[in-house]
Amino acid sequence: MIGIEFGMEDVARTRFALSPLWEVVASVRVLKGADEQGLHRTWTERVRPRLAAGLDLGVLFDLVPVPSRSPWTGSIPSFLCPPPTTPLPSLAVELATLRATPPELLRTTSAVPAARMAALHADPAAELGRLAEAIEAYWELALAPYWPRILTLLESDIRYRAGRLADGGAQHLFADLDPQVAWAGGTLQLAHRTVRGPRRLDGRGLLLVPSAFVWPRIFSVLGEPWQPSLRYPPRGVGTLWQSRPAPVSDALAGVMGRSRALLLAELGAPASTTELAHRAGLTPGGVSQHLTALRTAGLVSAHRAGRQVLYARTRTGEAVVEAAGSGP
Repeated sequence: MIGIEFGMEDVARTRFALSPLWEVVASVRVLKGADEQGLHRTWTERVRPRLAAGLDLGVLFDLVPVPSRSPWTGSIPSFLCPPPTTPLPSLAVELATLRATPPELLRTTSAVPAARMAALHADPAAELGRLAEAIEAYWELALAPYWPRILTLLESDIRYRAGRLADGGAQHLFADLDPQVAWAGGTLQLAHRTVRGPRRLDGRGLLLVPSAFVWPRIFSVLGEPWQPSLRYPPRGVGTLWQSRPAPVSDALAGVMGRSRALLLAELGAPASTTELAHRAGLTPGGVSQHLTALRTAGLVSAHRAGRQVLYARTRTGEAVVEAAGSGP
């Protein structure tokens, strides 16, 4: 059990943030076996074939340990996903921080292959550059098409927890954060199998980062030089990949036409032009024209996955579908 001790300054500086880079790392753990309960099976079944299409991601996957061998927080190199300094940094901003990592912080564990560690220490700038490029490629294939859905879940959790903090202070905030966490007398008790004892925040506050891919774990970052952080599963994560039937809204069809409204409704999960044509009963050429119009309006985004291009609703598209409802 770890006891994280809060002073008045720490309570004042406790904040929330999201981290696309951490979602990359946490999702790689899932692909390497950290999803025994099958929570993310729908996502992994879609993503694995795309990643198997000749893309070299070894520099990234080598740094994320196999969960069965090294399941604890310290086994993930801290430099790989430093806590964010702003509430919602872009992946590009976080990768710029990664590329600029000082050599003395490039510490890894025995779970990382020795050859990878040697390359990292021999030429940090080059190896970090290759790592950043691999993360960008992985993001485009595995996470970018799903990011609006993931982001909606994470932001919803932050709004909920901010309300809890406003209503009842720190005790109310942490009361239902996770079964592994308990608040008692200015100390946050964090269950941990291998680490014991008190940890002082020393006025730095605590960073709370909801993460779609960590359940049922909580990950902590308590060492220097980063801000102390907890990465925890958000409320409702079990519904993240559930099918969401979205009948075509008559109201939306009246604005953009029934075919475009149908395609927008069908994009609850990313899909290719061919798949959409089959599901919607339209010709591939017609689907392509409609998708171009939807992209121009900012409702749909395109993501290359090997030889395919996957289309997905943007955050604006998600909001439009939700606001329009299902119609009469």
